[in-house]
Amino acid sequence: MAAGLELASLHDSLESPVSESMNFLNEVSHRYPDAISFAAGRPFEGFFDLDGIHHYLETYRRHLMDRYGGDEAAVSRTILQYGRTKGIIHDLIAAHLRVDENITVDPESIVVTVGCQEALYLTLRALRRNDRDVLLSVMPSYVGVHGAAQLVDMPILPVRESGDGIDLDDLVSVVERAKASGLRPRACYVVPDFANPSGTRLSLESRKRMLRIAAEHDFLILEDNPYGLLGDPSGPPTIKSLDGAGQVVYLGSFAKTGIPGARVGYAVADRLVRGPHGGTESLADQLAKIKSMLTVNTSPIAQAVIGGKLLENDHSLRAANTLEIETYRSNLRQMLDGLGSRFGGDGSARVSWNTPAGGFFLLLTVPFAAEDDLLEVCAQRHQVLWTPLHHFYADSTPRNVMRLSFSHLLPHEIEEGLDRLAGFIREQSQD
Repeated sequence: MAAGLELASLHDSLESPVSESMNFLNEVSHRYPDAISFAAGRPFEGFFDLDGIHHYLETYRRHLMDRYGGDEAAVSRTILQYGRTKGIIHDLIAAHLRVDENITVDPESIVVTVGCQEALYLTLRALRRNDRDVLLSVMPSYVGVHGAAQLVDMPILPVRESGDGIDLDDLVSVVERAKASGLRPRACYVVPDFANPSGTRLSLESRKRMLRIAAEHDFLILEDNPYGLLGDPSGPPTIKSLDGAGQVVYLGSFAKTGIPGARVGYAVADRLVRGPHGGTESLADQLAKIKSMLTVNTSPIAQAVIGGKLLENDHSLRAANTLEIETYRSNLRQMLDGLGSRFGGDGSARVSWNTPAGGFFLLLTVPFAAEDDLLEVCAQRHQVLWTPLHHFYADSTPRNVMRLSFSHLLPHEIEEGLDRLAGFIREQSQD
């Protein structure tokens, strides 16, 4: 029998805490299938409709028939062949961004990807030239950004969180220290609307100032916005809609507002890239070159389904998600009210929480270290799950904060889950 491989001989991301995070949480969920899960950040499944998939596909097929003058062979080829690397619904995505986000971009600056995670990976892979290149990100932050950065060997320099989402004074300090030590900050990753895990939302002034800082210090802003459409439409605009110089790479997903199983995302990358002989292309063209060597293209069938949904709703996913948005808002209100009724008058429990205005998540602070081993205990004894916050710092340091997700639960599950969680917290507080 041949000798096995040594883990130390493989890419070092495989030994990182990040590589264990999702595996651990998935395993806990599978081991305790009857537990109520405040851990999974999934869309609500009550509005899923398999028949709708066929309907959307047919809508997109008719759209192509009009475009190609009834040429059925061209329609079949577009949906069933490999297709262009940048995608086939880029024009519909551009229309959606204009309608829902007041973002006006050339459709050719859009690369349709296999989920937003690929969009993030492609962007970091393009920006990471050598060991000097670093990424900035508020901490705690989405687990996926840690994973993508590790896969392209790009260190992340942490920026302090604030009640507004990101401490911009600290951002400037981190950038200046990095440059002084010979590093080259290439981009700052931010989820400005209802961030994962904190649920915070950047103010309009913070968005404008962040753009000014990025321009002054010559780095890009990677704006990841999976939850923005689920909030109040009168809220602050996307950073990309304020961007007049291609300073922002906008990372989008149809997982929360379209169909998660389609695995369709995109990057809007309209920053110009100068070639060695004076010519220019867009950053999107460079991302497409990398994608052609990675996934070749994004499933045209999946794109057709998303395209059909966009067409059915006049390109507005805000309009398409009216019921979902009300469900998420109602669940958030129920979570906040439920926490208040269980812990609001009990000062001895030393329990507190933040109050997001939307999204899928909130943070709960408890008087003990909320670590992975304790999650196992909670799942076994109390049949309720949550996410330890250290997974969003890409380390193993226990913290006395847990992320609670409420998006996918029914009202009675929220009530029962909070009862179970309260019992667990009081049990641990007495130890």
